[in-house]
Amino acid sequence: MKIYNTNFNGLKIVKGINYFDNRGYFREILQNRIFKNKKFIFWCVSKSKKNIIRGLHFQRKIKQDLFVSVIKGKIFDVVVDLRKNSKKYGKYSTNILSEKNATSLFVPSGFAHGFCSLDNESIVLYGITNYRSEINEIGILWNDKNLKIKWPTKKPLISKKDKSNITFKEYNKLS
Repeated sequence: MKIYNTNFNGLKIVKGINYFDNRGYFREILQNRIFKNKKFIFWCVSKSKKNIIRGLHFQRKIKQDLFVSVIKGKIFDVVVDLRKNSKKYGKYSTNILSEKNATSLFVPSGFAHGFCSLDNESIVLYGITNYRSEINEIGILWNDKNLKIKWPTKKPLISKKDKSNITFKEYNKLS
């Protein structure tokens, strides 16, 4: 297992190894020693069809670090830096996470997160350092004009909730 820094402070790529044999494969996803000062207390799974976009989600008043890994399929993963003091504020980073490339992502608090499923079925595992709070749950529009994210689909499937997310400009007015 190898850890790579990104251009965003605190955002890490975690590269695992799939060990294949005639039964399938085995992969280590996360070792506590890698993030010694982090305790992932809440685990979730999502299942998405091809062209589903989820996000861009974050918790407003609650700090939440996130660990994202793909168990099956492949996703185009997006994080947006919402840390006002960051040199990368309002910028985004994308990564391809998949079952085959055994790549996971550690997202520190202060980022919005979303993804687009690139396979017919993508199963994503999330480890979170704080519990979900529905009253603090918020999102930025996936197709925000100011962010200019280049999503890999022309026919995205978006939930009603995500269609009603706020713009990045509206987010700036909140704080």
